[in-house]
Amino acid sequence: MIGKLMAFMILCFALLCHAEQTAAKPNVIFILTDDMGWGDLGSFGNKEMATPNIDRLAKEGMRFTQFYTASPICSPSRVAYTTGCYPARWRINDYLHESKANQAHECADWLDPKAPTLARTLHDVGYVTAHFGKWHMGGGRDVQDAPWPKEYGFDEHHVNCEGCGPRIDTFGSTKPMRVEDKMLTRYELTGFWADKTIDFIRRRKGKPFFINFWPQDVHTPHVPNPQDLPFVADTPKLHQNFNAVLRQYDREIGRVLDFLKAEGLEQNTIVIFASDNGPEPSFEHQRTGGLRGMKWSLYEGGIREPFLVRWPAGIPGGRTDSTTVMSSVDLFPSICSLIGVAMPNNANFDGVDASKAWKGNAMERTKPLLWEYGRQNDYRFPNSKDTKDRSPNLAIRDANWKLLVNADGTGIELYDLAADPMETNNLAAQQPDLVNRLKTRILAWRKSLP
Repeated sequence: MIGKLMAFMILCFALLCHAEQTAAKPNVIFILTDDMGWGDLGSFGNKEMATPNIDRLAKEGMRFTQFYTASPICSPSRVAYTTGCYPARWRINDYLHESKANQAHECADWLDPKAPTLARTLHDVGYVTAHFGKWHMGGGRDVQDAPWPKEYGFDEHHVNCEGCGPRIDTFGSTKPMRVEDKMLTRYELTGFWADKTIDFIRRRKGKPFFINFWPQDVHTPHVPNPQDLPFVADTPKLHQNFNAVLRQYDREIGRVLDFLKAEGLEQNTIVIFASDNGPEPSFEHQRTGGLRGMKWSLYEGGIREPFLVRWPAGIPGGRTDSTTVMSSVDLFPSICSLIGVAMPNNANFDGVDASKAWKGNAMERTKPLLWEYGRQNDYRFPNSKDTKDRSPNLAIRDANWKLLVNADGTGIELYDLAADPMETNNLAAQQPDLVNRLKTRILAWRKSLP
């Protein structure tokens, strides 16, 4: 009798452990690239340089071709990913730099810690959280009193110079720099962030984790690892440094993915890959896949980005969604929906729950996307000679229609993105009623911002 009771208890314990394992919250790793073009990845048409490790996420998960960032520049784009809100709601419309320049451009010096954050939301339900890599939401340059990432919900963090707390002090150096107890060359920094990510996962003590793995690559300057140069020697000379950096970047991401698999964590880890904005001028728009615009521009090349999401336990593999229109402000509600966590009720979120699309079911967006970039005409686009890619500073996308306009109502452009994704045929004169509707909407939104 005692033996049967013991066997029954062992069986119940095993079933309970299985149930707990099945119900375990998924882990989340968010990989955010710096200045990536829509056409930089092999899975997005790059024929010049292979990116096999990143493309594993496309083969094993969902690939989205109509994903947008909320800004064509780093700081506001990162605020949108973090908060689920358009960044101007938090007084960040340009990249954060010296305090005097921030003030001149009507920017706060840092993201208000009272803003809702995905990290804090997940931390409050039991996740361990970490941020490794570029921050750029306050701190650095002459702003040394900005809140540390821990005030936004991160248990651990290590950033580059665009942030406070433990950090690498030099952002754009091409020379070796001291990082903790050793000297690292720029091409070793992504590996440093990858090491931090792997180490944090190893120490998580069985809890679900949320990690921002935000390397500085593939931002300029492109300093290649010499060992990668022979593998890009057959590409155009002007492309080789970038291609070598991209090759190593892909390899370091592969190390993190391989670690997840080796630790048995691959099945229940959501891995998201995206970028903050488009690339700097290079390769005659090859890096944007031919899309007009680039970094600093509200044309497609500045704000349309690769987006990949893999979760073997909950997302179908090997699929491409070319119809669902998504934005970086959707990330917060989509992740919360996927893992069954309630959204905070202390903010007006601009994103929508796109988890249906992440699970393989295309969805029609009913909420327009809105953009503002900068409030000083002399700073919005550094290369004043390149007028073709210098966009107005406001934009709205509603269904397949995209309207661009300056805040003073001038410079109206209207494009049918379904027929003209390269934005070559301005239809504003042929569609006056549509122009009036979209223009009224975007200008009213702009006036509502702080």
